[in-house]
Amino acid sequence: MLHPVLRSAAAVGAGGMLYLSFPPRQLWFLAPLAIAVLVVTLRGRSLWAASGYGYLAGLGLFVPLLPWVGIYVGAVPWLVLAAVQAVAFGIFGALAAALGRWRGAPVWLAGAWVAVEAVRSRIPFGGFPWGRIAFGQPDGLLLPLAALAGAPGLSFVVVLLGAALAAAAGAVVRRQPQTLAGPAATVAVIGLLVWTMTPAGGGDDAGERAVTVAVVQGNVPRLGLDFNAQRRAVLDNHVQRTLDLAEEIRSGRVVRPDVVVWPENSSDIDPFGNRDAAAQIDRAARAIGVPILVGAVIAGSNGTSRNTLVVWDPVTGPGQEHDKRQLVPFGEYLPLRELMTQLSSYASRAGNFVPGTGNGVVDLAGEPVAVATCYEVAFDDLVTESVRAGAQLIAVPTNNATFGRTEMTYQQLAMSRVRAVEHGRAVVIAATSGVSAVIEPDGTVAQRTALFTPDVLIARVPLRTTTTLATRIGAAGEGICAAAVLAALVVRTWRSRQRT
Repeated sequence: MLHPVLRSAAAVGAGGMLYLSFPPRQLWFLAPLAIAVLVVTLRGRSLWAASGYGYLAGLGLFVPLLPWVGIYVGAVPWLVLAAVQAVAFGIFGALAAALGRWRGAPVWLAGAWVAVEAVRSRIPFGGFPWGRIAFGQPDGLLLPLAALAGAPGLSFVVVLLGAALAAAAGAVVRRQPQTLAGPAATVAVIGLLVWTMTPAGGGDDAGERAVTVAVVQGNVPRLGLDFNAQRRAVLDNHVQRTLDLAEEIRSGRVVRPDVVVWPENSSDIDPFGNRDAAAQIDRAARAIGVPILVGAVIAGSNGTSRNTLVVWDPVTGPGQEHDKRQLVPFGEYLPLRELMTQLSSYASRAGNFVPGTGNGVVDLAGEPVAVATCYEVAFDDLVTESVRAGAQLIAVPTNNATFGRTEMTYQQLAMSRVRAVEHGRAVVIAATSGVSAVIEPDGTVAQRTALFTPDVLIARVPLRTTTTLATRIGAAGEGICAAAVLAALVVRTWRSRQRT
């Protein structure tokens, strides 16, 4: 029997292995191993003890995963967020103690994990899906399974595999080879599913439509929270890169794109309230001769703002808009404003943005495009709604300048790769400072930029109208897992009372 200190170290180590499975590293295979270590650590513990060990595992993941949160505002927000997110792991630990001895325990544990991730992705303050186990798998063999049941299904399979490995290890230690059949069957079924879902290659589908997209990364004049202190410089950077692209087109060095995508906040100056900013964007649109999706901060009433993407036509000017629907708490808006401003001097720097509505689809040169602005790409329901509404391409305009050279941008890139496979859509990421990228529907990164480097990507990407099973079922898998786990807990409680 392991000493509590050793169990604690194992729990923290399991969380650390999960962290190492996330990009920019390509150690995706550590995720099921981490789950196996965690399950073994929790085995046979009481509900409270298992909850504590689970919480330690959560700290082992979130403390190293989230330092970008506090890179320019100090360690307190980072550590508080990590501590809050680790609570979900504590809840999983308790569920694992309650269900870990049931027949088919790996399935129950995988369902519990998905249920806990579903809750963490929705509450508090709209949820925080960062660190979901699926988002560490873009380079893994299991990625094609995202097309079946989305990010929740990918998380389910990773945890199922890890729990099966833990069960196999237990069978070997107990010298009960007859109990290896279940884990072996689980691994075999997962392997068969992966083999079935892995594309055979061969390029685009016959007759598939495509569009040429230019992604502009203009860069910012400085790092940190004051990246936009020279807001005109940020806009000018994106205008200049677009003018340079127009000159290259005129000289015949590159082909003319059908559409251009600028990043979120590429115009932090409100072009509707500032004629000079509007004139600069008009100049860029006329020079390139095609619509530009422009990220702009639009002033609202009563001191509010909108984080907006505007379709800017070279002839008619600004048109259709998408207002960011999922705002970043404590960044774009401040929950519990009076209390928070008393607790931290940085709290007052939070914005006062208002969320948008709609389905997140804009018409860009006649093509329906899903717009997932930065933080929105982490939320299953938003992207699913857009694809169900007819989007044939996914655009992720983002502004990561406030997070410097941290791993945040690579974590977001990983989410976008999972979304590509989940919905069978190409994804284009336009970042102010990087990493911008073009992602194929199979999750492959076709092109990408470096950090804090002005650049333009031009790519021919497919337009898809077919939908994956994951798109069609949406959050149903999470609901099934949550309902099953809840029913199991009710049965367990009833049986316990019957015995007494």
